[in-house]
Amino acid sequence: MSTLIKNGRIVTADSDFTADIFIEGETISQIGKNLNVSADEVIDASGLMVFPGGIDPHVHLSMPFMGTFSSDDYTTGTRAALFGGTTTVIDFILQTQGKSLRHAFDEWSGRANGNAVGDYSFHMAVTDFNENTKPEIKEMVEEGITSFKTFMAYKGALMVDDRMMVALMEEVKRQGGMVTTHATNGDMIDYLVAKNLKAGNTAPLYHYLSQPEVTEAEASNRFADMANYTGVPAYIVHLTCEGALNHVRDAGKRNQKVMAETCIQYLTLDASLYEKNFEGAKWVMSPPLREKKDQAALWAGINAGLLQVVATDHCPFFWEQKKMGENDFSKIPNGAPGIEHRVELLFSEGVNKGKISLNKFVEVMSTNAAKIFGMFPQKGCLAIGSDADILLFDPNEKHTISAQTHHMNCDYSAFEGWEVTGKTKTVFLRGKKVISENEVQVEKGYGKFLKRKQVNGVI
Repeated sequence: MSTLIKNGRIVTADSDFTADIFIEGETISQIGKNLNVSADEVIDASGLMVFPGGIDPHVHLSMPFMGTFSSDDYTTGTRAALFGGTTTVIDFILQTQGKSLRHAFDEWSGRANGNAVGDYSFHMAVTDFNENTKPEIKEMVEEGITSFKTFMAYKGALMVDDRMMVALMEEVKRQGGMVTTHATNGDMIDYLVAKNLKAGNTAPLYHYLSQPEVTEAEASNRFADMANYTGVPAYIVHLTCEGALNHVRDAGKRNQKVMAETCIQYLTLDASLYEKNFEGAKWVMSPPLREKKDQAALWAGINAGLLQVVATDHCPFFWEQKKMGENDFSKIPNGAPGIEHRVELLFSEGVNKGKISLNKFVEVMSTNAAKIFGMFPQKGCLAIGSDADILLFDPNEKHTISAQTHHMNCDYSAFEGWEVTGKTKTVFLRGKKVISENEVQVEKGYGKFLKRKQVNGVI
């Protein structure tokens, strides 16, 4: 199958021009003005922007959490991602303490294989690093999993202590991988949660008040110090606040590069939502939403190159699941839906409002993630030989986000009623038209697992 996309405004991380793109099979074979080729299908993209397919490197599909599972599986989650212009996601495998990394890899692969609609890869979340699991780091790298996540919170389930963190960092560096972290001070948070519950403070607001900015800032600094000592490539996931960002900035002063992502909700929503009584449970996530001053810091951090990626931490639950914590905020499943709206919100709130440039938009929604996580230039760019993951985008179409129209398997929206300017129109994944006329064109199983290359932490 061949496709010619004509007259589109092609925007990449470092270019912006009008031209044609010729797709043969799964890859881009030509880019140029007025291409004279014969194609099975010709699409006139006049008036549209042409972006590389989005990459969301932080999602949780069918994730076990607090006795339940996140409500999007690999079929519904990757399909919703495609509707929003995200063609590739990276999900998190969670090792069960006391079990092997291979056990977790097999379990997650079983959930994903044959079910994904869009392309996907995995991070390995290491919760129990010891002499038995140490040799498995090399095995996972050989499987194409080159990033290893740690949790500095969720004690007794996911959290690793500093001793385990440093040992893991040394081995991951040896094998050419990267360590990423959920950087919040778990012990301090546990203390504040218990203190608030003892005082009878059970509302969602106290989820936020039990995770103050200092808990994230302190852990980010500690993680950066350990990474600096071991020399491992380091990446902080879902960074939310000015205090943590300042420690990323400080690392640069000693010639250390700590990479970091933020998420679309932290750029657009704030902690005032927790004052809506129990409805605030819709936005209970960890770390929580922050203040307006943190939003300003995050946008500035993107422009300064301190934040390289905008992800989602997509982890949806139905309202009934959220109500598990109706009388105890610590029992509210953590997470919110967002995988479908990242690209459009980032364009509308970022580019349209003059906070970031078009090229920066492409960087943080696609290209940088591909480079950081070992998928470039197969993914994340519009170049000859690259996968034909292409997004045709109308920069002027206005629409309203609503749970009534979204494709995520969740009965509410974190952005209900938001008016957005900019709409995903047509999406190609590996040369195949997968979204057209607001309809999905492929069945589950079209999505492929991506084996990623070793990384060095330099982009």
